[in-house]
Amino acid sequence: MAPTTETLTAERILEATEEVLRRHGPAKATVVDVARALGVSHGSVYRHFPTKAALREAVTKRWLDRTSRALAGIASDEDRDAESRLRGWLAALFEAKRRKAGDDPELFATYKVLAGESGTAVGEHVTDLIGQLTRIVEAGVTAGAFTAAGPADTARAVFHATGRFHDPGYTREWEQPEIEADFEAVVELVLRGIRAERR
Repeated sequence: MAPTTETLTAERILEATEEVLRRHGPAKATVVDVARALGVSHGSVYRHFPTKAALREAVTKRWLDRTSRALAGIASDEDRDAESRLRGWLAALFEAKRRKAGDDPELFATYKVLAGESGTAVGEHVTDLIGQLTRIVEAGVTAGAFTAAGPADTARAVFHATGRFHDPGYTREWEQPEIEADFEAVVELVLRGIRAERR
């Protein structure tokens, strides 16, 4: 094991873990593999992440947070009306998931496994996304564009109604030729359901 000259940080460990997972898959990747890739002892990795499960949870959270951060900008963009924000947000979520699945299928498959065993990362991710949607719905209600008795309940319903376009369980469907038209039809249906009546 060659000594490392860079300071070992949690971020460096997570980057190396991602590469090890890509190479070996979740079933075979070990903390020793991560340590070897970094040129450190496995004890050094454990000082940052006390268990293999903690390391896997952190790498899953890091992966999910990338999507959340990208969408947060759309959710908070007050220069756009609420309907445009909602359309843009749903489209960006769908595109982010498709890009992850298409650009790096090995790592995407690995993250599907990790997400299935995740302690809190997936639940926190979903809560964050629904929170972003809630802010968009609230903005629409305030502007008189949307009607919603409870913005949080409406946001949750929108999230689940569009699940086919962001839930990794539907990955194979994302390659179908009619998927874009299906997406547009569902988004239009959702918007018709929450638009305030014009008087």
